[in-house]
Amino acid sequence: MSTFGPDLELALRLADAADATTLARFHARDLVVHRKPDRTPVTDADVAVEDAVREQLAIERPQDVVAGEERGGTVGQGRSWLLDPIDGTKNFLRGVPAWATLIALIVAGRPVVGVASAPALGRRWWAAAGQGAWTSAPGQPPQRIRVSEVTDLADAYVSTTHLGTWVEHHDRRSYLRLVDACWENRAFGDFWQHCLVAEGSIDLAAEPIVNPWDVAALQVIVEEAGGRFTDLTGVARYDGGSALSSNGHLHQTALDHLARD
Repeated sequence: MSTFGPDLELALRLADAADATTLARFHARDLVVHRKPDRTPVTDADVAVEDAVREQLAIERPQDVVAGEERGGTVGQGRSWLLDPIDGTKNFLRGVPAWATLIALIVAGRPVVGVASAPALGRRWWAAAGQGAWTSAPGQPPQRIRVSEVTDLADAYVSTTHLGTWVEHHDRRSYLRLVDACWENRAFGDFWQHCLVAEGSIDLAAEPIVNPWDVAALQVIVEEAGGRFTDLTGVARYDGGSALSSNGHLHQTALDHLARD
């Protein structure tokens, strides 16, 4: 039985508040956009969401550490909340609806609660250790989700975020080797592809470069859905700098294909 029910309930409430802010700024003509030192964009909505979540956590979990993409901080050894106020900011600022707020609770180095809330898609995914993984859509009750049962790469559906990152951060030939072995490929990108793995719509999602806040919430969602989530060396971690999620059956074979030449 999970001991993280109250934390999950809090994370879902935080996501409700985040959704209200992000939807209000989505398509806003006065959206303020800045470019960070790493050349990635940040909007006024990113900052507003993180500040609001941090403020609420300070009230409800004052002893916990909080770290996030926009305001910084370091995950501690005990209980830490890790925030990505808008995962998919490039989509957000261009009016593409595939973006989400990601909220994770990490305890002793392991994500134990994760919420990915994508209000412009009308979808939310969540999980807590020992409680399974769930999703909701407008007008429907929450549904428990499971990864697919595909066991052969020739029948598998694979996704990444941006093919160009494989050149800079890993090896594009290795990713194309995996693509060629699979039935179908797309670039759904960012959080969405890992949630699609968790609900069994696709079978693999691979990224050669990620930040911890990009994937901490997604790790627990994929694992609680029965899948595997590792870095590209096969270690089950959110902070390894890369990510591979799968239905479990295909994981090692995918890792073999992704190994650098």
